[in-house]
Amino acid sequence: MDLLGGTVPAVLAMGAAALVVGYSKTALGGLGVVAVAIFATVLPAKQSTAAILAVLIVGDLVAVWHYRRDADWAIVRRLLPAVLPGLAIGSVFLGVVDDTTLRRTIGAILLVLVLLQLVVKWRAGEESSSLHERRGPAWAAGSAVGFATMTANAAGAVMTLYLSAAGIDKRRFVGTNAWFFLIVNLVKVPFSVGLGLMHWRDVGRAGVLAPLVLLGGLLGYATVRRISQRGFDVAVLVASAVAAVALLV
Repeated sequence: MDLLGGTVPAVLAMGAAALVVGYSKTALGGLGVVAVAIFATVLPAKQSTAAILAVLIVGDLVAVWHYRRDADWAIVRRLLPAVLPGLAIGSVFLGVVDDTTLRRTIGAILLVLVLLQLVVKWRAGEESSSLHERRGPAWAAGSAVGFATMTANAAGAVMTLYLSAAGIDKRRFVGTNAWFFLIVNLVKVPFSVGLGLMHWRDVGRAGVLAPLVLLGGLLGYATVRRISQRGFDVAVLVASAVAAVALLV
């Protein structure tokens, strides 16, 4: 109980967040920011960043197990080099703005991206599927992921929008997302430890919540198996919009 905040409301809130993490990792990535918001209401802002990172890594492992053969490694290799500059920019930005401004800035950016994606799909149709092959969009997306994950653990929605623009099928979509964020989140661990944010307590908490993350992951996996490709495309955009609103509010 103490690992989960010491009170019944805190335990229930973190349990719900763990379910959301598992579901978002194996189905709708943009919803992960809802779990981030829940943790931020239970724990101090900086402490919650490391706490949710440990739970996210558990979710990454669950997702990678389910989709271990479905990643598009060309996309992963294209995005990863741009993540580090995004992390650096995010670190600088963290030093000059408060938490409220930060969350609302990222939320506004996500809403703009959702609207742009809707316009692209409406005007270009399937032609947008080549977008991920262009160097400019890949570097912009990678940097945005690095910035959003460093500042608010909110990169899932950014990645979701990029993969949606790429026009890939749902299993490759989720598999690519899973492997990419496992790598990115593991890279963030030394930074969190070095800043004094992550402790063994966070690892223990993630272990306690792991069964709920797994349950959420199984529910997400079942969703992807049953939902149509068109339904999945719509759902990921809606999830990104929900994530944006969660940050704005």
